[in-house]
Amino acid sequence: MNAVLISIHLIVVLSLIAVVLLQRSEGGLGLGGGSSGGGVSGFMTGRGQANALTRATAILAALFFTTSMTLAVISHRSAAPKSILDGVATTQPVAPNGNLLETLRPGQGAAQPATPEAPQSR
Repeated sequence: MNAVLISIHLIVVLSLIAVVLLQRSEGGLGLGGGSSGGGVSGFMTGRGQANALTRATAILAALFFTTSMTLAVISHRSAAPKSILDGVATTQPVAPNGNLLETLRPGQGAAQPATPEAPQSR
C-alpha cells in the first residue's frame, strides 16, 4: 500500500511540475508559451489553454495535498511510540570484577583477570 501511494505521489509531483512550467508567466513567455494566442487556428486559444492549465494545476495540487496527508497519516500510524530504554541491551558481558568499563577497553576484557597475579615463590 505504501509503495503504491508513493508511486502515485511521485507521478502527481512530476505532473504538477510539468503543468506549472507550461503555464505562461506574467512577465513573458513560459516554457510552453510559443503561441501568443493570436489566431483560432491552433488546438486551443490562449485563454482556453490558460483555463485548462489552471484547472489541471488546481486538480494536481489537490491530489498532491491529499497524497501527502495520506502518507503522513500512514507513517504516523505505523510508528509506535518507543522508549529510549528500548535500545539498551540488558545482557552486557561484565568483567569478573563487575566493572563494565573493563570490558569496553580495547586489548582488555573479561578473558583477562581483573587482579594482578601474585608473584610465584620458588
